[in-house]
Amino acid sequence: MNIVVCLKRVPDTETRVRIDAEGTGIETDGVKYVMSPYDEFALEGALRAREAAGTGEVALVTLGDAASGETLRQGLAMGADRAVLLDGTVTPDGLATAKAIAAEIEGVDAPLVLLGVKAADDDQQQVGPMLAVVLGRPCATGVVEFAVEGAVVRCERETEGGTEVLELPLPAVLTITKGAYEPRYASLKGIMAAKKKPLEQKSAIAVEPGLVVERLELPPDRPPGRVVGEGPEAVPELVRLLREEAKVL
Repeated sequence: MNIVVCLKRVPDTETRVRIDAEGTGIETDGVKYVMSPYDEFALEGALRAREAAGTGEVALVTLGDAASGETLRQGLAMGADRAVLLDGTVTPDGLATAKAIAAEIEGVDAPLVLLGVKAADDDQQQVGPMLAVVLGRPCATGVVEFAVEGAVVRCERETEGGTEVLELPLPAVLTITKGAYEPRYASLKGIMAAKKKPLEQKSAIAVEPGLVVERLELPPDRPPGRVVGEGPEAVPELVRLLREEAKVL
């Protein structure tokens, strides 16, 4: 079972975001970067599928600059077999990203392509479905667990009050969310082995983005709270303020 897992390098989720001087991005000085947590679920799912099959390869792909190689090395340390860094500009345009990745993997013998359900930085949930369309493959999103059964992949998705089960013919694209695939830790042996695993760097195809960030702004400060009184006597005034000022009643 050969599987491709698409990863993204993102700021740590605990990062305090600061807008840069141009107002179109975030200040990167001092920011710690990590593998997007949802991509960790996808990688763990791929590793378990390869282990269940008893044979195959897990290949990693990311679009970014040279620093993204650190994220790929982390994935190799967790157990992936090889990695490809597509050297290019990361934009908020999900379709441009999908086209760049598709150009790399469309000729690869990998019946399954996995991604995190969304990136932790932009939260768009677009690249997976768009990649499936560009590749001409069926897609299931928000998958919590899957199993390859012959020429199909059986997927489970959590819905309100139950579980939805889908069967997709291979080749297919899945986006993985939190569920059965708690990411493993990289062992010392895995970290050492990752240094010898192939990590190829090549230029990504040029795709003109159709979406450009013109300006970022932090949300306005919340106004200070007001104490209108104490006990039951304060209720009429509170109701008046909610109706006349806040206009929520």
